[in-house]
Parts: sequence; C-alpha cells; structure tokens
Amino acid sequence: MKKIAPKIDIYRAWCKNCGICTAFCPSKALQINAEGNPYLANPGACIGCRLCELRCPDFAISLKDGENEKRESS
Repeated sequence: MKKIAPKIDIYRAWCKNCGICTAFCPSKALQINAEGNPYLANPGACIGCRLCELRCPDFAISLKDGENEKRESS
C-alpha cells in the first residue's frame, strides 16, 4: 500500500500571517510567499507531524491524514 501525503488546508480568513507554522515545519513543506502568507510549497515533503496545526494560535490550519491507497496487482 502506498501512503498518500496529508492534505493541509489553510483558512486565509483566520490566518494572521504570524509565521509560526512555517517556523515549526521540520520538512519545510510550508513556506511564506511574497505577500507574507503561508502556503504548501512542497506537498510531497509533508510528513504529517501536525506541528503546524498544533502551534497555530488562530486554528487557521487543518491537516487531514492521507489514506492508504491500494496498489493494483497485476
């Protein structure tokens, strides 16, 4: 079975662009864009540690676990 990368949702209306999520991201999957907003720069790098979700003071990040994908057997 192949693991699908976790899905990260950033609620822009709640985000105050503090940068805490990107500071705690160990894989640097989250980055800050030119406008100062966090975004998922490298979805494949996300390890699903949930540090961004847990540390966000405004609850602006939600992480959904990837589901196991069945491999087709030939």
